[in-house]
Amino acid sequence: MTQTFVLSLGGSLIVPDEIDVEYLKKFKALIERYVSLNFRFVIVTGGGKVCRKYQQALTELIGDNQEGSDWMGISLTHVNAQLVKGMFSDVHPEVIMNPTNNIDFKENILVAGGWKPGFSSDMDAVLLAKKFGASTVINLSNIDYVYDKDPKYHDNAQKIENISWHDFRKIVGDKWVPGSHLPFDPVASKEAAKAGLKVVIMNGSDLESLENIFKGQTFKGTRVS
Repeated sequence: MTQTFVLSLGGSLIVPDEIDVEYLKKFKALIERYVSLNFRFVIVTGGGKVCRKYQQALTELIGDNQEGSDWMGISLTHVNAQLVKGMFSDVHPEVIMNPTNNIDFKENILVAGGWKPGFSSDMDAVLLAKKFGASTVINLSNIDYVYDKDPKYHDNAQKIENISWHDFRKIVGDKWVPGSHLPFDPVASKEAAKAGLKVVIMNGSDLESLENIFKGQTFKGTRVS
């Protein structure tokens, strides 16, 4: 039976400062290896640091404009999505920009970017997981775990390996702010909880741990359910 994984690939992994070609080569090799084992992948790209630079520039130019900042971020997710799509051959021919459209997904890889203002591309990942019957969204970012407080400012911050949606939503809140640094989008969290989805939050640079998820083995990260 074909298994579908939905990956929310953070822009911080694609473009930490410059485009990380070496990381993308390794990510590509891992995905293609599991495609050969009859896995399917939906990869949703984020915007990352470049996105935040554009959003900050817009704020300095015209002041606070959440919708404008969101559109700026969405545009950059599309650029990242085109890059990721271009890496693969057995891939859906279009980057998905609206997860609610009818999608004739016959290939083994589909790549999507952001959709519209009001939430991040994490929401697209949740909606695509629902559409294609995936039970889990794997959120690949630059953090190893969710913590009970920000470890940058609190030496006693404790990592969380398992957490309920109820408790997780207390951490991330209910409101999306463009460019915010949260482990998972608050609006997407509400939708995922409502749909009964699980979300794994992990460091996407640890490809060995990601592969362990594909194998059904122990991995490093936070499970939200």
